[in-house]
This record gives sequence, C-alpha cells and structure tokens, in this order.
Amino acid sequence: MKNTKEFTIWEDTFFMSLDDLEEWAQEINAERAAFDEEPLTDHDMHEEIDFINSTYLDDERVNLEGITLPEDILCIANLGLWNGRTTGYRELSDILDIFTICDDYNRYFVDLWGNLRAEGVHHDGRNSYLFRMWKPGTSDESRENLLDKIYMGEATESDINRLTVRLGDYIGRVYGWKFAGRKPACAA
Repeated sequence: MKNTKEFTIWEDTFFMSLDDLEEWAQEINAERAAFDEEPLTDHDMHEEIDFINSTYLDDERVNLEGITLPEDILCIANLGLWNGRTTGYRELSDILDIFTICDDYNRYFVDLWGNLRAEGVHHDGRNSYLFRMWKPGTSDESRENLLDKIYMGEATESDINRLTVRLGDYIGRVYGWKFAGRKPACAA
C-alpha cells in the first residue's frame, strides 16, 4: 500500500497549488498557440476550470453510484461561520448525497483510517465533514441521543464509533484502496 494519509476522491482546483494552476494555464495556452488561437482570458480560464471541475465530479459520481449501503449516512459537520465555529449534522440516504454538501470550494477524501471526509471553503471560513454509516440495528433512541450530543457539541469519537461505521471500505472497493485498522463486520 502506498504510504499516504488520505485518498482523494475529488477536489476543486482551488486545492491545487498556485504553481500547479500556473503550469496548467501555461499548458492550455501553449496548446492554443500551437493552433494559432488566442490565449484564454482570465474569465475564459475560470470557465474552463469550472467545466473541468464539473466533469471530473460527474465522473466520480458515476464511479460511486453502484454503492448500496444497508443504512443511512450520518454527516457530522464542523462549520466555520461568520460568528464562530459550530457543529451540526445531516442524515443522507445515498452515497451520492455526500456531493450535496456544497461550499465554494470542496474536497472529498478517505483518510488513512477509512473515514470518508470532506473539506469546504467559503467566504466565512472552512468547514469539515465526517461521513459515517449508522450501524445496522441501531435503535431510534440511540440515534437521537447521538444526534443531540452532536448538536450540543458534546459527541466524542467513542460515541460516534459506537453507533456508526466508516465508509472507506465501501469506497475502497471501487478504487482499490486499503485502510488501516479493523474492518467493520458490515463492510465485508
């Protein structure tokens, strides 16, 4: 296994280094010059970046659309808002729903331990998201208790791990990724 801390599913070009973006822009304009075309303006370059981002994200949606999960997904958010940081949650019914978590710039990845995560940047700050699947058989009361703890900012990693499982094993089967730690029984 490659020694890495995370496995990127998709990211906006915003997360590319400025050197990489500059190199990419030079390559595009060199190709245009080879065909005696005018270089792209900054506006055209931004539209090209948006188109490429959208196309690549659509490709990842196609890659993940075959994943069926036995339970809903719990998205736990740490949000940077204009008035400070707060926690929140959202329940999702399909793996593709992770891509409905939208900020101005987004990055989706699986960490070394098999946790599906996302980062988002927007005009007020930076958000981070953890996506976990409810363990089969988790009672409604246990779910509500955890959701209350998340809402109040009191949920611990132990609380979350007790009632949910990582999603990386499902995603890893699509991309051929392996993760550290014990595999959950339901992701065999």
